[in-house]
Amino acid sequence: MTVKSSLPAVNVVWFKRDLRLLDHAPLAEACRRPLPILMLYVFEPTLVEDRHYSMRHWRFVWQSIEDLNRQLEPHGARIQVVAGEAIECLESICRRYTIDTLLSHEETGLAKTFERDRQVRRWCGSNRVNWVEFPAGAVIRGNKSRDDWDRHWNRIMRAPIESADLAGNRYAELDVAELFDVPADWRESSPLMQLGGETAALEVIDDFYIERGQSYHQGISRPEESRHSCSRLSPYLAWGNVSLRLVYQRLLAHWNRPGWRRPLSALSSRLHWRCHFIQKFESEAEMEFRPVNCGYRDFPYRTEVASETDLQRWQNGTTGYPLVDACMRCLDATGYINFRMRAMLVSFVCHQLRIDWQRAAPHLARVFLDFEPGIHYPQVQMQAGVTGTNTIRIYNPVKQSMDQDPDGNFIRRWCPELAALPTQVIHTPWELTDLERQMYDLDYPDPVVDIKVASKQAREQLWSWRRRPQVKQESARILALHVRPDRGRSRRGAQKA
Repeated sequence: MTVKSSLPAVNVVWFKRDLRLLDHAPLAEACRRPLPILMLYVFEPTLVEDRHYSMRHWRFVWQSIEDLNRQLEPHGARIQVVAGEAIECLESICRRYTIDTLLSHEETGLAKTFERDRQVRRWCGSNRVNWVEFPAGAVIRGNKSRDDWDRHWNRIMRAPIESADLAGNRYAELDVAELFDVPADWRESSPLMQLGGETAALEVIDDFYIERGQSYHQGISRPEESRHSCSRLSPYLAWGNVSLRLVYQRLLAHWNRPGWRRPLSALSSRLHWRCHFIQKFESEAEMEFRPVNCGYRDFPYRTEVASETDLQRWQNGTTGYPLVDACMRCLDATGYINFRMRAMLVSFVCHQLRIDWQRAAPHLARVFLDFEPGIHYPQVQMQAGVTGTNTIRIYNPVKQSMDQDPDGNFIRRWCPELAALPTQVIHTPWELTDLERQMYDLDYPDPVVDIKVASKQAREQLWSWRRRPQVKQESARILALHVRPDRGRSRRGAQKA
């Protein structure tokens, strides 16, 4: 005979990377059930201390939680914020309540979160807790085939927005002593970084459609213009302040506006790519630790002591290449840089400096305010040229500088020591004579590497490696797993041609 607990029963909504109220399926489902709701966020030490995260991420999360609590206050509810490993916190809750159902979104995260979810699943089974997980966007848990995936994406993106009926529900709380005392520096805001929260996310969406989004497709590649013309939704999507479905449906609502078709077509394709890359990571999460194409396991990256010095110069923005340095300093200060510049940064460290992408990826994760594990590792590997399926792109930072920042405005903003240089030399300050350097009082390092020599060596090495039988064999496997069949056949045909 089962002995019923005398503790009051609750349903727990576990917030993770879904810090919003709109289009939140677990919350909407909890509101349809009769039991009181305990809304929970857990700051897990294994993640807070993880090398991929930094204070900027947890500050953004805290800002998001504060925003939710402001919205929840009229309903007599709030997010209960605790610190500890997930199972420890659930066991603590069980000393006050009987957890009937745990509701949450699935999370495509680091190996640590995958393992944590496996442990939570076992714990729920042992403690007779029903755990209901909801798909995150159009990502299919454990998917091993791309058949009909695009149709699935469109069906999910066009489905009705989930609405949580917060009024009239009962909400459970924890003792004040059990709640997390948030560090003071998490409570501070930076004027150079985007503010977290659902309210801020919706304001950014509205602002995009007022005027600035009309030049989206024109400014997307330029580091200065992109800060204004791009959607700037990436951190809000990464931390779940807004759902991809809501963003997509807002886009469709503006689809027929005169003069907007090109920018919206470009944005639409990137929303689709977002799910595509997360699905790749969901289907093969081992790429956090190894190249997705195992043929590149022994790729000859530098390992000598000097490579660590060069890596530090790249991280600190002191490579001697103005656009590279400006981008790294901008990232450090603001948490944002546009896609093309991200690609150039990875290309530079992996190709010209020949440093393993696995050494570079954690630093980029720490400085990207929009760090999303499911996008981060597939993208880093793609730009590092170790997939065997994507086009090898070796970006020339001088050419990119001249093309994407022709007047040097972005460089002058983030490398003020170069501000006095004429535009014709700001992209290549090493060409100045000693007398000219003295005249401009220039205190800027010489290039860390000869770009022409390093690019030539990288090109020869990457293409010779790509012709290896194991790389080709792995490429076929990757196309079968991560690309829908008709596209796979098309790409294989193109490669043969």
